[in-house]
Amino acid sequence: MKKKEKVLLMGKSGSGKTSMRSIIFSNYIARDTRRLGATIDVEHSNVKFLGNLVLNLWDCGGQEAFMENYFASQRDRIFKNVEVLIYVFDVESRDWEKDLHYYQSCLEAILANSKEARIFCLIHKMDLVPEHQRDQIFEQRVTELQRRSEPLHIQSFRTSIWDETLYAAWSKIVHCLIPNIRVLESHLEHFCRICDADEVVLFERTSFLVIATAATVSHPDHHRFEKISNIIKQFNLGCSRSHTRFKSMEIRGSSFTAFIDVLTNNTYAMIVMSDPNIQSAATLLNIAAAKKHFEKLEASR
Repeated sequence: MKKKEKVLLMGKSGSGKTSMRSIIFSNYIARDTRRLGATIDVEHSNVKFLGNLVLNLWDCGGQEAFMENYFASQRDRIFKNVEVLIYVFDVESRDWEKDLHYYQSCLEAILANSKEARIFCLIHKMDLVPEHQRDQIFEQRVTELQRRSEPLHIQSFRTSIWDETLYAAWSKIVHCLIPNIRVLESHLEHFCRICDADEVVLFERTSFLVIATAATVSHPDHHRFEKISNIIKQFNLGCSRSHTRFKSMEIRGSSFTAFIDVLTNNTYAMIVMSDPNIQSAATLLNIAAAKKHFEKLEASR
């Protein structure tokens, strides 16, 4: 049985909501989002994710007339049975107070209609802020949002369509909606140990969002998986334009070997090895042997 989760995507007009949705779920590249028009009222889409999970995504137009209408005549329809609210803020907005006013109106409607909903705030277009100011401005915005959101708990992310931060944020958001995610993570950790791998990463097959990870060694780059998501997604799109299908890849460096291969009908796995004594054939056999197990695990969710 498919599990449908309602996700509200809100924010003022021009904040970048539809662009990020199109990149993650509709295979747009960043430069192509310039041709997207403004969202009129509410655009509904059902995104199949990991087989049994369907994201019922409501992309809500952010023009003032629409926003006022959401809180008046459409309040119950928009804000009822919401699992996740994603509110997008344009970091360069010239009317921050009005943005906060609409945000707080959303929170009031969520409290009245879906008080268990999880709330994520994306401080977007961070690429437009000078690099030396990004941390300070982000922290200022987050502090203000946390104060205005009480008593609700929020999670905040800095994002840009031009780098891996978009994938990092959406991976965290989707992660909280996946049924029995802890069971999946424990099986991935077991697989990582069996392979004697440094790391194993599970990606959703279409969006290439990170679903789960397991590691036996630490790594200083905490955004490396999202960077890989971005790179492989672009490579996959290039394959599609050439009328070919991306199935698997083996990458060898001076200190590691990485394998990216289909694990289930809905996922890719990346296995990173640094032990030069482990033959590629052994790793590929382990991946092949794990496929049926993870297919069964996925079907049970």
